Amino acid sequence: MADIVYVDQEDGKKRVMNNAKLYAKLLGKFKDETNFESIFTALDAGNYEEAQGIAHTIKGITANLSIKDLNEKIVALEVQIKEKSVDSQTIEAAKASFAATIPEVEKAIAENA
Repeated sequence: MADIVYVDQEDGKKRVMNNAKLYAKLLGKFKDETNFESIFTALDAGNYEEAQGIAHTIKGITANLSIKDLNEKIVALEVQIKEKSVDSQTIEAAKASFAATIPEVEKAIAENA
């Protein structure tokens, strides 16, 4: 089984004209400012609109930064939120991907700062 690439640094840097320092800064902002758990707080409160908005924002950020595995999981989660039919497997997959992604983001920040 191939290792999952949580952060595609090469692709991510291309998106910022190969400016490694800018890429590291944006990754840091993602790491420090993303309130991932707020999706689940909103879902627990039955606020699908808020949960969908948060998921949509994270989806865009992860796409722009080439945080690919988490992006795939958020896309799936957002679809289910829109349908108001979120299953626990999708939630757990998103949470696991987020947890695995953060150390990889930290590594990418260190490599590009």
